[in-house]
Amino acid sequence: MIYHYLGDKRFTYALPRALALQILHPGNAAGLVQHVHGGLWAHKQRSVGQMVYIAYSNRDLRSVMRSAHVHVKGKDSSGARYHALNPELFHFQHATYVDALFFSIEHFHHRLSAGEKEELYRQCCLWYGKYDISDRAVPATYGEFQDYLEDYCARELRLSPEAAQLREQVLNPNTWYPRKVPTAAIRAMLHPRAAELLDIAPSGRDRASLAAFAAKAKTQAALSSAHRRLIPPARHDPDS
Repeated sequence: MIYHYLGDKRFTYALPRALALQILHPGNAAGLVQHVHGGLWAHKQRSVGQMVYIAYSNRDLRSVMRSAHVHVKGKDSSGARYHALNPELFHFQHATYVDALFFSIEHFHHRLSAGEKEELYRQCCLWYGKYDISDRAVPATYGEFQDYLEDYCARELRLSPEAAQLREQVLNPNTWYPRKVPTAAIRAMLHPRAAELLDIAPSGRDRASLAAFAAKAKTQAALSSAHRRLIPPARHDPDS
């Protein structure tokens, strides 16, 4: 299931949902402001592309994520220290991608059964295991994952000065596949906690925009080969 859905272009359409949650973690937002240069979405094209490449590879790439994040540390606007390799923070970022993956399947593919959700989540845990980061924060089941994410978002997220600085970039992607998603559809796809903290109340028109965009994405996918539906990092030989 991971190989079928994670590298699909339609997963990238749901990335604003993940990134909106990510910027609302003060440490993560500070890291993006202090360490990312050349634009938020250009950075996500590189980092998510690398993430997908690792997921699709059979090679031992455990050192890749550590080397890419070891320097991402500092203090946020409140003076609290952060480090991207902190297991709780690193897993939260992964969790936002898992949430976006489930959202993309439900909206741009089809509804998942309860059994399919549990199996996909099990595979997401195997995917996380490829990073060689402590799994102490990883919930065991999809139901527990949902509880974890809701609790974490309610407890840890807030609109920091760095989040306010990144807000418009998240809602208006300027490059890569997410730039194809209408701003109204992005508002409709936000996680409820992100919408609350970013002061966005999705309207009926926003939800209609998301439904129309999802219908178009499904039609385009049906007319494409399975290979062409994948983003380039998912098209490689898994042993290369």
